[in-house]
Amino acid sequence: MLLGNIPVNVITGFLGAGKTSFIKQLLAQKPEGETWAVLVNEFGEVGLDAALLGSHEGLAIREVPGGCICCAAGVPTRVAVAQLLRQARPSRLLIEPTGLGHPANILKTLMAPEYQGVLSIQRTLCLVDPRNLNDTRYTQNDIFNQQLAVADLVLACKADIQAPDFLATLGAYVTDINPGAPVLPFSANAPVSGPLLTAMMQVSTRAPRLISTPRGFFATKPAAALGLFDEGEALEALAFNDQGFIRKPHQADGIFACGWCFSAGWTFDFDALMAVVEANPSLRLKAVMITPDGILAINRLETELSLAELDDAMDSRIEFIATEPLDWDAIEGALLASGSTVGGSIVV
Repeated sequence: MLLGNIPVNVITGFLGAGKTSFIKQLLAQKPEGETWAVLVNEFGEVGLDAALLGSHEGLAIREVPGGCICCAAGVPTRVAVAQLLRQARPSRLLIEPTGLGHPANILKTLMAPEYQGVLSIQRTLCLVDPRNLNDTRYTQNDIFNQQLAVADLVLACKADIQAPDFLATLGAYVTDINPGAPVLPFSANAPVSGPLLTAMMQVSTRAPRLISTPRGFFATKPAAALGLFDEGEALEALAFNDQGFIRKPHQADGIFACGWCFSAGWTFDFDALMAVVEANPSLRLKAVMITPDGILAINRLETELSLAELDDAMDSRIEFIATEPLDWDAIEGALLASGSTVGGSIVV
């Protein structure tokens, strides 16, 4: 039997704002004995955020690739939420839309009659790096501003490296778009503060106002582009080619992505792999790669690169997101040259 009034938080923010890092911190502070569910949507077709979140006791994760859950019809959202509620029976649901998506339609879907008494819509959070307010690519981007407009609570992320007046600067910007929305600091290098946890677990006051917004106003794709995500459909179910990998390109709204997934039989040389990363600048890059020395997580926003070690991975995945098509064939060739299969030599 499903729990009633399951708390839901939508956690939004532009590419690289720190949504996954924030969710990781929340999961680290999850009360013992509770089961939480996370619905992750990524712009590209290769799911990576679930691997970056890692494994936790009492955690269920569902991925929806291709930036689908921000679409007007909400079909992938409804299917994914129904599966999570039925299979995990969570005591809390966190939804992380793509950084290139509008969360308004997700919220409207979650407030549909079928979820009355099932879901309790708590505060929507929007993570922002205040440094981006100096960059017109963000401040003149409709998606960036519309994410702020629907938020109940705005988080100034990377608080440990910001200028002294970062809260005031971001607060002034938010006031023009979303008057009254609180702005709080967050750093991935510290636990989520008690006041922030308390604030995010209050019932949303802004979400009900979206009911009067015409459905599709914030849509990034036409409804005709949607497909139904059947039970168990995921990247792992797709067939690898004879070399043991699959390539998945995607594009929408002037943004281009291409991702690769390599079977568990592949391992990648660290130096050769990093040479591929450095040789191909992009707006965003995420990867979870099996190397002879362990599982390597790569996260890059433009020139800001971070590396981490993970405990486990079922396969290797890497994805580039750019504002123009990269030479995907050349990148694929370089990736193949940086790896080798079990019992084999480096594949060229």
